[in-house]
Order: sequence, then C-alpha cells, then structure tokens
Amino acid sequence: MKALALFCVLALAKIVALAGYTIPLSVWTPLAYLWQDAAVALAFAAIDAAFASLSKKTGFNASRISWALYSVIVFYAAINVAVVRVLATPITWPMMRAARGALSDSILHHATAGNLLAVAMVAAAGIALPRAFLSIKPRTGLFARRISASLVCIAVLLMLIGPAASLRIDTAGLDRNAVFTLAAGARRRAFDRYTGSSENWRASAFDHHTAQAPEEDISRLHGAAADRNVVMVVLESAGARYLKPYGADRDPMPNLTLMAQRGVLFENAYTVFPESIKTLYSILCARAPALDTPAERYAAVRGPSLASELKAAGYRTGLFHSGRFGYLGMEEVVSGRGFDALEDAGAIGGERESSFGVDEASTIDRMLAWVDEKEGKFLITYLPIAGHHPYDTPERGPFPEVEDADRYLNALDYADRMLGRLIDGLRARGLEHETLFVIFGDHGEAFGQHEGNYGHSLFLYEENVRVPYVIAAPGLWSGGVRVRRAVSVVDTAPTVLDLLGIDLPEAFEGESMLDAAHRMALFATDYSLPLLGLRDGCFKFIYEVDARRGKLFDLCSDKEERRDLSAVERARAAAYAGKLMRWNAAMQER
Repeated sequence: MKALALFCVLALAKIVALAGYTIPLSVWTPLAYLWQDAAVALAFAAIDAAFASLSKKTGFNASRISWALYSVIVFYAAINVAVVRVLATPITWPMMRAARGALSDSILHHATAGNLLAVAMVAAAGIALPRAFLSIKPRTGLFARRISASLVCIAVLLMLIGPAASLRIDTAGLDRNAVFTLAAGARRRAFDRYTGSSENWRASAFDHHTAQAPEEDISRLHGAAADRNVVMVVLESAGARYLKPYGADRDPMPNLTLMAQRGVLFENAYTVFPESIKTLYSILCARAPALDTPAERYAAVRGPSLASELKAAGYRTGLFHSGRFGYLGMEEVVSGRGFDALEDAGAIGGERESSFGVDEASTIDRMLAWVDEKEGKFLITYLPIAGHHPYDTPERGPFPEVEDADRYLNALDYADRMLGRLIDGLRARGLEHETLFVIFGDHGEAFGQHEGNYGHSLFLYEENVRVPYVIAAPGLWSGGVRVRRAVSVVDTAPTVLDLLGIDLPEAFEGESMLDAAHRMALFATDYSLPLLGLRDGCFKFIYEVDARRGKLFDLCSDKEERRDLSAVERARAAAYAGKLMRWNAAMQER
C-alpha cells in the first residue's frame, strides 16, 4: 500500500505543478505524463518487498528504512513542485550544480506563499495517504494479493507504453518525474559518435539570396584598430529584444545605444550556450562547448585564447569579474588563458555585496586603477553581474517596478550606468580614442514569452539566445552600421584579432565577423532538456535531442516563434537536424 500511496503522491505533485500550463490533450496524454511516476512507484514497491522479506528472515525491522526512503522521495517530489511551477522543469543535475550559495538570493526570491503552499499540499498528502490506505482492511489475503497484482500489471503496462506515448505528443519535458529525471541524468548520455570527415559546421546547405546592403560590408575594417587598447564588456543576461537599438520601446541602456549609433551593431548575434561560464569559454577560446560537459573539463583543453594572443603581441591582460570565480567551474575556464590579472569579487571587495558578488562601481574603480598601474597597451575583460536574477541593484532605477521584467530593466540600466562610468574613466585618462570597445551579452533572459520560459538557460528561443553586440572605436569611424547577417559570440576572439591586424590561430573555430560570408549561428543547452539549435538566414531551428523532434520557424515573418513549420518544410528540418546531431557528436569527440 505504501507504493500505491507513493504513486498517488507523485501524480498529485504533477497535477499541482502543472496547474496553469497548457497540456496537450490526446489519448496518449495520461500515458505520457504518468509512466515515469508509475516506474518510480514500482521500483519502490520492489525495494519495499525486499525489506519486508529481509525482516521476516532476520527479525531486523527493515520497515524503518523503507519508510525513510518513502519520506525522502515524497520530500523531493514536493520540493520539485515549486521548481516546476517556476521553471517548467524538475531539478536536473546541471541545475543542482548551479544551485549553490551564489544563487541563494534568487532561490529565496521564489519562496512565495503560493509555492510554499503547493509544497505543503504534496507533503501533507505524503503523510496522510499511507495511513488512509493502511486503514483499509481487505476481507481476505487472496483479495489483497489480486489487487496488488493488478496494480503491478497496470504499472508495468504504463512503463511499456509510456515512452512511446511521450514521443507522440510534445510535452516540453513537463511529463518528467523528479526522481526519474535525477536518476536518468546521473549518467552521461550516449551520443552518436562522429565518424565523418571535417565539416564546415556553420555552412548552410541552402541558398540564401538576401542582398547585403553596401554599408553592411565591414571588411574594410580589417586591421583598422591596430595598436588600440581593447575593452571587452560581457553584459550579464542582456537580451537584445529589451534594448532600444533592437526595437524596444524603452531604453534601459542609453550609453550602449550611443555606442551603437557610432559603431557597428549586429542585429542577429547569438550566444553559443545560454549560460555564462560555457559562453565565456567560447568567447575567450573561440570554441563551442558540448552538451553534458561540465565547464571544469575545459581546464584540460589547452590552446590559444584571445588573452594569450594579445599577451604575445605585447598587451597587458586583465579579467575582472564582479561575481566569484568559484562558481560552476569559471576558475578552471579562465585560469591559464593568458591573463596577467584575474580578479573577482573576493579580490576586488566592494561597498555592497550580494550572494552573487559585489557592486559594479567597485569593479570599475579597480579596473581603472589597474590601467593606471602601468603604461602600455592593455586588454580588459569585464564581467559584470548586474542583470542577473533577482535583479537587485544598489541604486534606484528609472522604471516603475511592477513585475520582475521591470526590475530586470532597472538592472540593465544600472549596468549601463556602470558602462558609462568606465567610458568616462578612460576618457579622463585620454584613452577613449585609443581603445576598441566590444560590448555584448553573454545570453538573453526570458519572462514567459513562451510558456514556462523564465530565466535564460532552459530553452533556445530568441529571448534566451539572441544578444546585443556592438563594436565601437571612438574617433576611428563615424556613423552607425547595422549588420543583419547572423553572427555568434564564438566569433569574438577572431573578430578582435582581425580588427587589430593580428593573425588568427588555426585552432580557433570561430570566424571573423568582418567577413561578409553567410554563416549559421549554432547554439545548445542541457539545463533541462538537451536542445540544439541554429539560425540560418530567416530560419531558426530548435531540436530536442532525446525526443528526436524539431521546431522550425521563419523569423522574418514570425519573430515571436509561434508557427512551427517543420511539418511543411520537412526536407529543411531534416537537414538541420542531421547537421546539429553531427555537430554535437563532433563536439563530444574533441
């Protein structure tokens, strides 16, 4: 009866968690959404029976262990109810790794009355249901055994049909059981091995006839910024759609807007992974990360980086982070990459601290002091934290705060004011017109534009992966240039070196954005479902690896990604899926 109670608790947890979500209605729906709950309950029944048998044979009261296991599963399922309500996914191993002290402010932000009530409801059911079922006294032992056998048969049937049912309807991962998800994610996925020859991953198999405006040809800028200092600002959680140069009504980053009006703005720039640490690896080393690969593993991947190349060219190199290097393998990613100075919140200190780091003003002041320490050309890589959830800022912003999206705009405004502080500091030192500025987002931020899509790391929609990207060199060229073709942040290091007139290392996988060639932008995430995606001209494709299911959008006519064309453009969708799976296999083999 404990196993039956557990199944009912898990089913209730799913119902409470999914209240408010759109559930696809089909004959397959109950099978798809309940088979993992049945699998967990059946596994528990087997363990419970083994403990009961052990008790009979040895006299040891093993039921206590069984009840303890039941309690742990119920508690974990209850906690996941709140997680699914917020993020549309049960806890995965990447999420568990991320939920460290640095995110404590974000976690507490979601400890709302509604979420706590949902957790309490499931926990209360976990306490009450076993007592209720155990109070039922069957007339005979034979009747009880028949009931148990019937329940086992139903559970086995669910397990046999359920996986196929999940492939027939698009559940967006909401069918997953919390315990099952954690158990399945404990081992690395067995991806297909890459057996082909070298392939140009970003070359499209389709013709693109979109004419490039003459002003979009920026090949003339090869070597134009030679001998300039470089300031690279990687804006935290900055989505392009929220900024004035990208069509937003409000302007939370006027300093960036001004830079865009005087520099080169890329309209369709994409992150390679909607998470800061893996994106940073791709920015510095011009290489794409792989699915199911912790950032710490990239410490073993040696090779050239932007900092090492500029250091060899006589630059001082410094990376300054308002957060902490100890989070999610960042220290392994940045160490040994050619930086003379590596300073995070612990080294910088600050007037105001949060769980995620220190105030940006303190970081700016430290960078300017570092500039003053020694003459000569320099590379500054600045990683702010302003813009990260829960969007707290030390100063009041200009936008009325009604929802999280308003707090986010104020966080972007604060980040922009600190950008202005940095530019003003360089101008006061007579360095503004001797500096190349490269300013872009590490990933976007979502606020429910697609159901269940909040934060940045779980999906690959435009709000997650499309970022602002501006290159400016005050005094070098005047008038803003807007480039429409797709580019990727993995192209950052090659582009900077190209602007400075420095030869590109062969090991770089990224390409210079100054070249006019058409390329696709590729991206991936594995924080919830393993997803691969690309942007190719007007087309955007997102592929769910486990379900082998893709969605195709025409962004030129459907900017909000509402109309899936994969059933109409079958050949295109199949070609994109094949390209992405080969790309992922090749990334795994490196």
